[in-house]
Amino acid sequence: MAFGASAAFDRPGTTVTDPVRVMVVDDSVVVRGLIGRWIDEDPALAVVASHRNGKLAVDDVARSNPDVVVLDVEMPEMDGITALPLLLRAKPGLIVVMASTLTRRNAEISLKCLSLGAADYVPKPESNSGVTTSADFRNEVIQKVKALGQRAQMRAGRGGAASPMRPVAPAATSGQGSASTAATAPARSFAPSQPRVAAPSAPTQLRPYSSVNPRVLLIGSSTGGPQALTKLFAEIGPAIANVPVLITQHMPATFTAILAEHITKASGRRAAEGTHGEPLMPGRIYVAPGGKHMVIGKQGAETVVLLNDQPPVNFCKPAVDPLFDSAVPVFGSAILACVLTGMGHDGAAGAKRIADGGGSVIAQDEESSVVWGMPGAVAQAGAAAEILPLDQIGGKIARILGGRR
Repeated sequence: MAFGASAAFDRPGTTVTDPVRVMVVDDSVVVRGLIGRWIDEDPALAVVASHRNGKLAVDDVARSNPDVVVLDVEMPEMDGITALPLLLRAKPGLIVVMASTLTRRNAEISLKCLSLGAADYVPKPESNSGVTTSADFRNEVIQKVKALGQRAQMRAGRGGAASPMRPVAPAATSGQGSASTAATAPARSFAPSQPRVAAPSAPTQLRPYSSVNPRVLLIGSSTGGPQALTKLFAEIGPAIANVPVLITQHMPATFTAILAEHITKASGRRAAEGTHGEPLMPGRIYVAPGGKHMVIGKQGAETVVLLNDQPPVNFCKPAVDPLFDSAVPVFGSAILACVLTGMGHDGAAGAKRIADGGGSVIAQDEESSVVWGMPGAVAQAGAAAEILPLDQIGGKIARILGGRR
């Protein structure tokens, strides 16, 4: 398996000098010991506390002063969902990463924790032996702790800072070249882990918005995505009556089904995991199921959802690039796409193909992103028509879908 540095995805070119301080909270002494050892083996990280339940963590958080807490969901005396708000109250700005096994109940709890202030989650193998032998779990813990912790350090002024990217006016024309599809490689089925994206040497070049009214809305997201998607769909629900919406969020299977339920509640429109051969219908929201790539294709005269089991793309499955790439020959310049917060660069190559084909791409800005990897890569690729904070994206999408700019 190929894994690379993940901290660079928050701000390419950033150097963080202090180790990220980590607290590990899990009722299993085996799990605590393993995670603690993995963290201490990385020079960018340091374990400052280890506890068997949430109560001990809450009592100790002020003293140990961690940047990141890896918090188990199920524990005796005080579980993760009870401890979470108490930890955040004790230390505002604390980064909490939930760890849970892949049951529906734990997936629901993990997504609930995201709405309560947790930054992210890591799916945990169900047995201690699974934790011991899973390179995927180890790498995902380290990547997320490092990226989120260093992001927190930067915001607290404890890390080096890179010069902010400055958008410049859209070019008069957008090129009609073709971006190559991102390379595939077998790895974690849904967790991004890519090499550093080079820091920009010039202000970000913006593309002009398409003059064609969109016939489809595509969204890609990863770390911080569930929170961002819920907020976005609460705003754009009424505006998507006339277009199908397709979402790729980096998540395992159990989680994507529950995410769709949350989006249904937020938007007031039917959201569900896409199924193979399902026709695209206006006003419907299709979520890529965990462990499958979701793309757009044709069956006769109908435009349909297609699922495939091809290798991970950008180390992710589902991945954003296959969805974006597949839409270009079907919808051309009538595509409106949005890339939200997330680690890695998945979606950048597909966004460039959309922009080169005359479509429009909106990227979430750095300040409102949990991690500015994916949207930052889109900006660096020169594929974005606009770079906006999350609280402005919904209004912009609604105006564009309504025929206004």
